[in-house]
Amino acid sequence: MTFETAPPRAEVEFHCSGKATGKMRNELDVRMVKPFTEPSHALATDEGPFHGGDASAPPPLALFVASLTGCLMTQVRAFAKRLGVQLNDLDVETRVCWDWAREGRTYETAPKSFEIDVKIDSDAPLADQLALVAAAKRGCFIEQTLGRQNTITHKLKTPEGWISAD
Repeated sequence: MTFETAPPRAEVEFHCSGKATGKMRNELDVRMVKPFTEPSHALATDEGPFHGGDASAPPPLALFVASLTGCLMTQVRAFAKRLGVQLNDLDVETRVCWDWAREGRTYETAPKSFEIDVKIDSDAPLADQLALVAAAKRGCFIEQTLGRQNTITHKLKTPEGWISAD
């Protein structure tokens, strides 16, 4: 399927399976299943000494920030072609900050700030570059997810079957 042959609306769905394999290492297999199937990708996460890991792979938060950055960059590049904005170069710097608070033997977190600096090298007029960034923001799945309240459900496998963990 290409952009031109894609339906006007579609549901996009990804699946990820994870397996704990080391002290804090997780082996992940992620793939898109809708609106079409893409090949799966093997990824890993690990934590450093703070959580008792070996730092053998990026921590999940690093992949999260990288995914946000990569998603916006992908949309800028894809939409530049469609909007006729010539890109000579593209650099993006992302800073994400969370609040962290100890709560007994665990901790709680909350998002504090997301800052994304986009540097476009282009001869296109500023208005066209701003329109491109606006379109990329609207098309970035991760940015759109972060900008809305979401409901995340959890289930726990028990000997009797799956139960809600919410």
